[in-house]
Amino acid sequence: MSDNIVVVGGGHNGLVAAAYLAQAGKNVTVLERLDHLGGAAVSSYTFEGVDARLSRYSYLVSLLPERIIRELGLRLRLKRRRYSSYTPEPGTDRGLLVDNQDARSTAASFASIGAAGDAAAWHSFYAATARMARALFPTVCDPLLTRSEARGALGDDKLWSAIVEQPIGEAIESAFTSDVVRGVAMTDGLIGTFARARDASLAANRCFLYHVIGGETGDWDLPVGGMGAVTDELAKAAKNAGATILTGAEVTSITPDGEVRYRRRNSERELRGETVLANVAPYVLEQLVQAGLRRGGPAGPPHPEPPRPEGAQVKVNLMLSRLPRLRDRSVDPAAAFGGTFHINECYSQLDAAYDAASSGSIPEPLPCEIYCHTLADPSILSDELAASGAHTLTVFALHTPDRLLAGEGQKPDQDRTEDHDAMRQRLQAAVLDSLDSVLAEPIADVLLPDAQGRPCIETKTTLDIEEALRMPGGNIFHGPLSWPFVEDDADLSTPAQRWGVDSGYDRILLCGSGARRGGAVSGIGGHNAAMAVLER
Repeated sequence: MSDNIVVVGGGHNGLVAAAYLAQAGKNVTVLERLDHLGGAAVSSYTFEGVDARLSRYSYLVSLLPERIIRELGLRLRLKRRRYSSYTPEPGTDRGLLVDNQDARSTAASFASIGAAGDAAAWHSFYAATARMARALFPTVCDPLLTRSEARGALGDDKLWSAIVEQPIGEAIESAFTSDVVRGVAMTDGLIGTFARARDASLAANRCFLYHVIGGETGDWDLPVGGMGAVTDELAKAAKNAGATILTGAEVTSITPDGEVRYRRRNSERELRGETVLANVAPYVLEQLVQAGLRRGGPAGPPHPEPPRPEGAQVKVNLMLSRLPRLRDRSVDPAAAFGGTFHINECYSQLDAAYDAASSGSIPEPLPCEIYCHTLADPSILSDELAASGAHTLTVFALHTPDRLLAGEGQKPDQDRTEDHDAMRQRLQAAVLDSLDSVLAEPIADVLLPDAQGRPCIETKTTLDIEEALRMPGGNIFHGPLSWPFVEDDADLSTPAQRWGVDSGYDRILLCGSGARRGGAVSGIGGHNAAMAVLER
């Protein structure tokens, strides 16, 4: 048993951990509840009769370190997008287009929306975040720095204070004057995070930091072949290294001494491991451990149950017969959709949307951001579909917290399902209305029909994500994000603590997005859990 490692969950982090540990000679078994691997990092043929393999949940990559790609031998292509973003100015036929390859046209675009003075500030602001990226991102696959060490590595106390110690809204308001420009910057602090710009808890700051440090540049790249290509390579690396991977294996309990019970093919089975790596949310892990203790596992000191997480986004996948025309005729739709297309995400609109959602209402207009995979990588389409001019569109709506779907009190399952179906339709309509507000034609007019003649549109709420992926509350980060460092007085006496994967149980390590420095498609949680095992 001394070399046995059980990995609970075959998402991308679990596969990273399995590959590293199997390469090191450990006997590794991965248990995945679904009939396929990858968790949220998957591609699928979403629409009947439409030969397009969409990234169904997660869709871009920034935080996956080159080190992991190199050490696991992943044959993975990440493509950089030319355009950073396009943001229509509400109520006008103008918009801000940030072109990474043309500084002059970008400056002219700032001027076109009355924000000429913000153009230089934009470059200065993101030059500063790039310095932070170069200082901090190289440390995410190493033992944790303390706060003082991280601050010293940056060597810029003013920047540290702006990003780490004061609400991120203060830094954005200080840097920019335009409502549009402020909003574009603020969105990096709100993906999957329900918070105000001046959020005193600094939740938006932590989200912002992870969005601007990836790859030491902050760029968000497109995986050629779709997100499933990432999972395919990781699964290959784990299998080639000798890991055993079981799909359709639902873990029902874990005990603190390493007993893992699971159900597969209608039978109950058991594995014991020296170490269990939990590629599930900490909230879910605690439920599994409590189930193990109820089955007669060894008692231990009381372990506080983590608070139930809450997600705050709606994901909509669409297939278009062609790109829609814009109200802003000065911008080519291929350029507007070629980066991140921000809709109704001005700074003031984001705060108004937060207020509306906090009071239990769907924000109107709904802040959304869009990206088009097929403009940079048509390989996910059949040749015929690509030649027809068809495109995929992914919409990510902000400030739609899970509480909007939960309702008040407990309801019967059937009523909850009926309520959810109605709310999903309302959220989908709000997304389409938001898109239509900046288009010269209704988005419905360019939706491709599936084999049954139905429009190709798929909407995933936080409840859908929880039911499909067991992410409680639909939280895509498995819980609140943490800083990529610890406080100066933190206990770092064990490998699990030093690598940020401590679960509170000696034989169980976190290896997913809920680990410190976890979140997004990064593999960092899996890498660091594997390093903690090897250090022990």
